[in-house]
Amino acid sequence: MSGKTEITDQEFVESIVKAIVDHPDEVVTGRTLDERGVLIQLTVNREDMGKVIGREGRTAKAIRSLLRVFGARNESRINLKIVDPEGGTADIPEEPHVSEAPKEKTPKAEAPAPVAEPTPASEEKATGVF
Repeated sequence: MSGKTEITDQEFVESIVKAIVDHPDEVVTGRTLDERGVLIQLTVNREDMGKVIGREGRTAKAIRSLLRVFGARNESRINLKIVDPEGGTADIPEEPHVSEAPKEKTPKAEAPAPVAEPTPASEEKATGVF
């Protein structure tokens, strides 16, 4: 018997989410198996939805990344579904699309367009370039 205690994927999600919400006693998870692997359904207090999702879904994506690592250690695929207390599911993309370019925080100054210098008429006739 080793000194380590293994936790389940469901307990792992609960421990992460309870640490960031204002109402940890209202964090509820459900675990089901489907054709894509393990599905963890997460329900939190309505006031905590913003904390779980984060700006532009960053917190939810981070939790999903941690679950991907947790699942890889156990040779399983773990998906997270954040259930909207209003009855639906929160609209958080699981992964950014490859075609999406990362958003820049500071706008870059555009380089001025190159300006063609006028060629004297005498050179044009001499070289044959028109």
